[in-house]
Amino acid sequence: MKFWTLFIGIGAVWGAMMMWIDPTGKMWGMDPLLEMMRSKMPWPDIFFMNLVPSGFALLFVNGFTQLAAYYLIRKNHRFAPHSVCACGIILMLWISLEWLIFGFSWLPNLYFAFGVLEACTALIYIKAL
Repeated sequence: MKFWTLFIGIGAVWGAMMMWIDPTGKMWGMDPLLEMMRSKMPWPDIFFMNLVPSGFALLFVNGFTQLAAYYLIRKNHRFAPHSVCACGIILMLWISLEWLIFGFSWLPNLYFAFGVLEACTALIYIKAL
């Protein structure tokens, strides 16, 4: 469980930083994604002028939750496996939203599989308690 939470949490922090370093997305080749978000999401003139708000959403929804679950695992907290399971579900919901906006591609598909593996690993651990 530690691996998934730390790997996904650090990846989310890095992804958010990429969005803040270049809010236009051009440096990382993410500018077409910004245009897709502007065309498919509500309030494009408020939330999707650049990638900064999306970076905060990624950080809060996937970064902090995954890193908090990692912290609970390290502290052997009794709710650690439950938090990991919740993080896996949150990640799968996040990727489902990405599929609606951007369609299917290899990276979101891979992260959806990570969410499934994370949730299943936590469920196996919960059942063993």
